[in-house]
Amino acid sequence: MSFSAQTKNELARIEGSTCCRVAELAALVMFSGRFTPGGGLVVTTENAAVARKVFKALKALFGLSVRVEVRRKQRLKKNNEYLIQVENQEGLKSAQEKMALITASGRSRSGLKWDLVRRECCRRAYLRGAFLARGSVSSPRGAYHLEITVTGRKMAANLAGLMQKLGLEGRYSPRKRGWVVYIKDGEQVAGALNLMGAHAALLSFENARIYKDMRNQVNRLVNCDTANVSKTVLAGVRQEKSIRLVVERLGLENLSPPLRQVARLRLQNPEVSLRELGEMAQPPLSKSCINHRLRKLERIALCLTETQKQSGA
Repeated sequence: MSFSAQTKNELARIEGSTCCRVAELAALVMFSGRFTPGGGLVVTTENAAVARKVFKALKALFGLSVRVEVRRKQRLKKNNEYLIQVENQEGLKSAQEKMALITASGRSRSGLKWDLVRRECCRRAYLRGAFLARGSVSSPRGAYHLEITVTGRKMAANLAGLMQKLGLEGRYSPRKRGWVVYIKDGEQVAGALNLMGAHAALLSFENARIYKDMRNQVNRLVNCDTANVSKTVLAGVRQEKSIRLVVERLGLENLSPPLRQVARLRLQNPEVSLRELGEMAQPPLSKSCINHRLRKLERIALCLTETQKQSGA
């Protein structure tokens, strides 16, 4: 089972207060429901736990007569599809008004009625319902990503605004024939899971995130150490080559005592770092002092090379 499915199964078991259940059901119906030509209502989901939640909420909150139909999808993964159907009946219009799905004149509402989510607990419940309806969250072992797909720009803007009221940095953008509201930051995804009440999923997410962050940090340190070793070796080879040229042309005995000392140390230890060379010197020398003397030797080698080119020309 995917991490997203596990999260939805956990969220589907949450039972809140009446106002929160209404807000959550309103989001479920708004995002995954549709009105039928006969004035009824159909909510569609691929998750059995979500289907049970919608079925129970419609009966418990509004006393509606509800039936469930199970179909086998013919495309893609061919999963079961659950259709929670409510025929046109007494109390349905009142339920739709309480969930802010229709206006007082009976017209379908295209956006969120903010009176429905005045309380923070109801905002959390509405976000949970939206996620249960059309949301997904990627496994924390991969890239951090939580998204909810919607059909209209207004609802995408409303949902992103709701997230911002909860302290989440929700953004939205067009996708194919609809819109998507998304969060990509790891801290923000963890915050969304916590706000919706997916505490087991949050624990799993944080464990995986800590492991991944530690692994990435170790990899960075290893890569940094490897790069430093390579840099040290290449510098040592270059310095050794320059010193051998100076010794060949001028002779080691013709160098000043400080340069002679460093030249010998580098020829004997071409692979060690500047700090280690300084510790080998008698008396010990600083890293900057060793670097200064090696650079001076390299400049001498460069001058000898230039002189040879000019005389050859």
